[in-house]
Amino acid sequence: MKPKRRASTLANMVLVLLAITLAAGVTLGFVNQWTLEPKAAAQRARKLEALSSVLPEFNNQPVDQVVRLAVGRDSIEYYPAYMDDTFVGAAVTGYSEKGYSGNVRIMVGFEPDGTILNIAVLEQKETPGLGTKMKGESFIRQFRGQNPSGFDLRVEKDGGEVDALAGATISSRAFCEAALMAYEAYVDQQNAQPDK
Repeated sequence: MKPKRRASTLANMVLVLLAITLAAGVTLGFVNQWTLEPKAAAQRARKLEALSSVLPEFNNQPVDQVVRLAVGRDSIEYYPAYMDDTFVGAAVTGYSEKGYSGNVRIMVGFEPDGTILNIAVLEQKETPGLGTKMKGESFIRQFRGQNPSGFDLRVEKDGGEVDALAGATISSRAFCEAALMAYEAYVDQQNAQPDK
């Protein structure tokens, strides 16, 4: 004699689906919790690497002294750098939502007088082979040693002094907008210092 097959009912299907969903949710929550610390450590390491590439030599901990500033729908970060007790510059993040394929986020290193030391690209989703060249030496080189107080951070097409990437004017504009945001935040922070 064959065993009777249980009738498939809506209630049975809903219970099974609920059990599967609950098990998947608990598993995803556990995996997320388990990876929080390694993700935070990796993010900190990327920030330290970016800070080292855009700032002069320093011996403080800029990551621990970060100042977060609300700008628009996001925030930017100001990382002061000191050698002993002497201010040697700061790294400031800037962003633009006007990239060809989304946000462009950069970190700009400034000397105390506001001159750009270097720029590191933190985030971009631009077109490979075109907008992604914003990370290249030939594009970033034109910003080094420039002080935005006398250097127009706009592409040449818009009347500025930045030579845009070939075929990627929109990406270049977004990069320039992010750099200008970082510079303005740097100036605001310097003006807010009590010893100024």
